[in-house]
Amino acid sequence: MTTTTARAKKPRSAPGLQRRRPPRANKTFYWMVVPALVLFLVLHTLPTLTGIFYSFTNYAGYGEWNFVGLSNYVNLFKDDRIMDSYVFTILFAVTTTIVVNLGALFIAILLNSKIKYQTAFRGIFFIPNILSVLIVAYVFNYLLSNNLPLIGQALGIEWLSTSILTNPDLAWLGIVGVTAWQSIAFSVIIYLAGLQTVPGELYEAASLDGASPWRQFASITFPLISGYFTINMVLALKGLLQVFDQIVALTNGGPGTSTESVAMVIYRGGFQGGEFGYQMANSVVYLVVIVALALLQLRVLSRKEVDFS
Repeated sequence: MTTTTARAKKPRSAPGLQRRRPPRANKTFYWMVVPALVLFLVLHTLPTLTGIFYSFTNYAGYGEWNFVGLSNYVNLFKDDRIMDSYVFTILFAVTTTIVVNLGALFIAILLNSKIKYQTAFRGIFFIPNILSVLIVAYVFNYLLSNNLPLIGQALGIEWLSTSILTNPDLAWLGIVGVTAWQSIAFSVIIYLAGLQTVPGELYEAASLDGASPWRQFASITFPLISGYFTINMVLALKGLLQVFDQIVALTNGGPGTSTESVAMVIYRGGFQGGEFGYQMANSVVYLVVIVALALLQLRVLSRKEVDFS
């Protein structure tokens, strides 16, 4: 009798049986994915690569063109109008992003509390998001240019007695207000989804410990919805950096060029001013700026999420 422990024998495969191969993807999968991929390449990737190509030329949008190398990119940083549009757009986007997220978070907390007609209020607050941007902006253009000055005159407020949209120093505030009013609705939905994931038992325990509402928000609510905050901040800033419709309807870039966004400068120069190649270079630079700001946001806010967790 041996003292060696018997090794477990591997089961022998039955004769005629072969190792099974991993199942192949159903052909239906390819028939569904390939058309979408082709559309993406044709309608997105190909135009993007074509635009990058033309950014190295002096193409006017018609006629002949020649390669000019990096001269378009060099000239961008010497163009005061381009630089002013970047300053305005970034200032507008950052300010509006802060306003939108603060307003949306406040409204979401209010709607998530135990108040009457919650469903009705949620529907009402979401209405601005489904309206046309141009229609909303034209309506507010009328209000800011006609009704608001009448109120300012009645109250004796001098700076409010004329349309703020004609004031180079105040016009951008009108654009911020209108854009924030319409953009808050989408952020509210995301914050509501986050607030519904917070266990109610935490608030009950905090109340028993004597925590104030602000303390509950700072120690419970915000840390647990910080991921939703990151999503809202990134999406809001990315979308607002591309502002165009609101400016067209409210100020058309005026007074003068004080409210021209980068998107408007690209449109006017590229499609109306015969600067197609030059503005394509501007588009490439702006793409890099948007991506860089989004990555910076994600990095900074992700670190904050780790600190809260």
